[in-house]
Order: sequence, then structure tokens, then C-alpha cells
Amino acid sequence: MQIREQYRALLEEGIIPFWLRALDREYGGVFSCMTEEGAVVSTEKYTWSQARLVWTLSALWNRFERRPEFLEHARKTIDFLLARARDEQGRFVYRTTREGEHLEGATSIYADCFVAYGIQEYCRAVPDAALARVAAEILERVKHRVEEPDFSETAPYALPPERRAHGVPMILTEVTGEDVYPRLVMDRFVRPERKVLLEYLTRDYRELPGAEGRFVNPGHAIESMWFVMRWARRRGDRQMIARASEVVRWHLEAGWDPEYGGIFLGIDAGGADGDAGEPFLPHSDKKLWWPHTEALYALLLAHHLTGERWCLDWYQRVHEWAFTHFSMPGVGEWRQRLNRRGEPVTEVVALPVKDPFHLPRAALLILELAG
Repeated sequence: MQIREQYRALLEEGIIPFWLRALDREYGGVFSCMTEEGAVVSTEKYTWSQARLVWTLSALWNRFERRPEFLEHARKTIDFLLARARDEQGRFVYRTTREGEHLEGATSIYADCFVAYGIQEYCRAVPDAALARVAAEILERVKHRVEEPDFSETAPYALPPERRAHGVPMILTEVTGEDVYPRLVMDRFVRPERKVLLEYLTRDYRELPGAEGRFVNPGHAIESMWFVMRWARRRGDRQMIARASEVVRWHLEAGWDPEYGGIFLGIDAGGADGDAGEPFLPHSDKKLWWPHTEALYALLLAHHLTGERWCLDWYQRVHEWAFTHFSMPGVGEWRQRLNRRGEPVTEVVALPVKDPFHLPRAALLILELAG
């Protein structure tokens, strides 16, 4: 099946029907605390899941099908987030009840960034200067907060003192479009001499000792690189595109399981002697759906921008493994968690949610590339 037909079918016959059944049509948002098959187990709402839904519904309108219910529910969810998911300082809380009562405070700037990301995509469909200013104000607050000495709000993994997390400039690359953030990623967190992107550095961007300082998240690195490639494409920077594409290749080569196939959630970069230990974060030997979806798009984007044959070779390899192991015929969405052998597991990894984001975003962006 051709790429265009496959991803159109995935959206039309799987992803869209699955998530439309999960919408909270009374308050806005989505019931994302669910089983793999879509059975709701809790009506609690994680803010970044709700914000990601805004992006996905808006992107479906902008990039796939102009169905009124997409924008209607996106706006209902924005209104819920702005009215009920902010604290007295204007920060977005991490988790609420269905109705919007706060259950967990502002422990993650990623929640704020995803709210802004969703609003940005919505405003492409429905230009709204006031709403666009809200998104800009959210990001201004985040940009200042992440530079404060006591910054630690990076849940689900809180940032210890005197640390920098790659995830911060990574997401700010995508949501702000500003030059400083991709340059931080490429010039600080990417370590060419070791062919890795490190997830954690000291506050002054030096390497940390031990397993923390050697931790690599291949899927995060790959996703980060397609953010960088899109930024570099806007600037016409062919050299940066080539650099980012090569970083994608490093993390597929290092993160691919040679025994069972699939991309590891985490790996240890090893020390000066090349010996690798146990990865820093739990569940690192798991195979999650999202690194594979990010790799599918990143590889097609890299091939589109560079013409390098290896991109298509790796795409076929990732595609075959992912569609074989994560697809759930008759359900519509992909299974999200597998053990190393590729068998389904029910353990919570990071958050107890099934998010309306990584797979639909990859499918939409791949279709955009396919023309």
C-alpha cells in the first residue's frame, strides 16, 4: 500500500473514530485515562493530554478534513483549559478532575507549552488575535521560568537542582520558533564525539557523572531532530539539516534492539571505556509506540530534505516492526506499551494515559510530506 493511502486509512478508519468516542462533550477535553482498547478507567484530566487534543483536532481541520466538530471541540477544550486548568499565577496545573478541580499543581512547563502549541494550531484555522496573544504570553512566562535558579517543573520526571533537561529547549524549539533553542540542543546536548544526544547536563551545560549523565532517550532525540530540521528548513540552513539528520541515524543505530527489534525507550551511552551500564530511568527496555511514530516521520522528513538512501532503509525497518507490533486491528489506535520482546504490558510508563497525539501527528505530517 502506498504511504498516502496507508496513513489516510489509518486516520479515517482508526484514529479519528477512536478519539471521537473518547471526547468529553459536556466539559470539553478527552477521557485519556483509558485501557489500550479505549475503556475509560478514570475521568481525571492530565492537562497536557487535553492540550494535545486541541492540537490534534485543529490539525485534522487544517491538514486533513474540514469537519466542524473538530474545531468546535478544540475550542471547547481551549475554554476549559483557560478557565479551569490555571492556578492563581497563570501557570497550568498538571492534573484536574473532569470538571476542572485542581488535583496536582503546576509541576510541568510541558503542560503550558502544549496549551500554547494547541492554541497556535487552532489559530491557523480560526485567526484570533486575542487568543494568539494568550499563547504568546504563556510562552513568555515559560521562557523566563526555565532560566530561574530553582526551576524544576519537568514532570513526569522532576528536574533535580543544578540540572538542565534536553526536553526544555527541545519543546521550545517547536513552539517558539526562536533560534536560541535549536542551537542549545545542537551545540550543548548533542555530543558529536560520542554520537549521542544526552538528556541531562549540569546547569552550565557540562556532562554529569554516573548513569544520569549517560542517559539517552532515542525517541526523544529523534523527535527533537525533526523539530530542528523543520526550523533549519525555514532558515534555508542545509548544513544544520544534514547535522540533525545524522543525529537521527545515530540514535536508530544505538537505540535499535538487535535481538528483538524495535527502539528502546532508554539506553546508557557508556563511559570513556565504551562500557554501558543500566539506563538511568526505569522502563528503559520497554518498546513504546511514540518513539516509533516519531522515527517514521523523522526518517521521511530527512529523506525529503537530504535524499539520503539510508533514511528509506530505516523507515522500512521501523515501519515493519511498528505496524506489526503496535497495531490493534478493530480498535483504531495503536497499543502504547510493549516489553522488550514486543509483548503487551499494562504497567504505567510516565503517565497513566493514552494520548491523542503522537500517532495522529505523525500520520498528519507524513501525509503533508506525501503531498
